[in-house]
Amino acid sequence: MPGYAIAQLYDVDLNAEIVEYLERIDSTLAPFGGKFIVHGGAQQVIEGPASAVAIVIEFPDYQAVQDWHQSAAYQAILPLRTENCSSIAVLAQDCGKDHVATDVLKEAAS
Repeated sequence: MPGYAIAQLYDVDLNAEIVEYLERIDSTLAPFGGKFIVHGGAQQVIEGPASAVAIVIEFPDYQAVQDWHQSAAYQAILPLRTENCSSIAVLAQDCGKDHVATDVLKEAAS
């Protein structure tokens, strides 16, 4: 099942460091099979900070997204982003094609 890196970025200072981050991130994704699913384009914030931008990066599996996040290449550029915006970032596993909302209740009970 795919794994995902999901972020909400807000108060982004679009400066030279953010530009460098954007120029370098694709090369950190490639070895782990990562690809942007949501990044830029039309977005409508309906809750939360008005300036938030959603980003979703898909990986072949949850282990790959964890390995990417911990990789030396990504860790080297991460401060370029975190020091120039506020964010919430999550690594998540795909829930599967047959998932229904109440499946989380079963997981909580176990």
